[in-house]
Amino acid sequence: MNRSGDSRPVLVRKCTPGLILAVSFGLFLRAGGSAVAQGNGTTPAASSLLPGARDDYVDSGGVRIHCVSLGRSESPLLVLIHGFPDFWYSWRAQMPALARDFHVVAIDQRGYNLSGQPEGVESYDIGKLVGDLLAVVKHFGPGKAVIVGHDWGGLVAWIFAMTHPELTDRLIVLNLPHPRGLIRELASNAQQQRNSQYAREFQKPDAAGKVTVDALSSWVKDPEARRVYRDALARSSMEGMLNYYKANYPRDAGEAARRALAAAASPPITCPVLLIHGLGDEALLPGALQRHLELDRQRPHSRDHPPRRPFRPARRRRPGHPDDGELAQTIGR
Repeated sequence: MNRSGDSRPVLVRKCTPGLILAVSFGLFLRAGGSAVAQGNGTTPAASSLLPGARDDYVDSGGVRIHCVSLGRSESPLLVLIHGFPDFWYSWRAQMPALARDFHVVAIDQRGYNLSGQPEGVESYDIGKLVGDLLAVVKHFGPGKAVIVGHDWGGLVAWIFAMTHPELTDRLIVLNLPHPRGLIRELASNAQQQRNSQYAREFQKPDAAGKVTVDALSSWVKDPEARRVYRDALARSSMEGMLNYYKANYPRDAGEAARRALAAAASPPITCPVLLIHGLGDEALLPGALQRHLELDRQRPHSRDHPPRRPFRPARRRRPGHPDDGELAQTIGR
């Protein structure tokens, strides 16, 4: 990412579609054969899944947030936030490359794996999720961090950058358009509304009893990696994971329209942004990306954020995984 303030999306021409948001991220991950689940019901140390990784826990208002770090603590901080239905291990292929230049910290969001699993829908409000990220950044600080989020982690990343610009060095989001664009599409795009029906199912009171670990881990093709995922999801709170949808996802077009009015007043993003979006994602259609053109034109200029060249999409023609070294260099620029 260009430190002068280049804000651009990378649009991937083909992406693995699915009924859940995380499936679209499959193209960006490589199944790591070195990750071996213990299979004995115990919790494996992060170092047994990723050599050199360290486990840590951060308190966020009484909720324990599990973190896995890699790299030198004196290096610039980079925080990775997963989506649904993932956990820190989703970033295992990227962490070693990023750790050459950053102190990399991947978190388990609340409700997942080894993090706390508070009860109640209100415990998963976006404000609480952003608070968890704030606690992590302050714990591993001081200073700013590069914030990287996918799916629900992407929403957390967007809101964090809006509300804590003093702690956000750069922002990288995978398959989660700017909240204003997404809300607009949920309010007015009939196809997006139909494609979001899975979220309505997740919002039903009895949904947690109908979602299984096997179903949520079926997208992981490598047998050893799937075993790791199964163990982590079995430790997770199914109710908690679905509470993300119950607490934060509009239930219908009317609610989306009301939220769109509130979102219009959200503060602008003032740091450099890199957006990566798979155009084959059936859960989050590319129409929401149009909003980025408008936001780019509206971005205020200042001494710290001078005028920049126009927003331009960069299309990756070949589907598949970005090279991890290339990704690390892109983030480091």
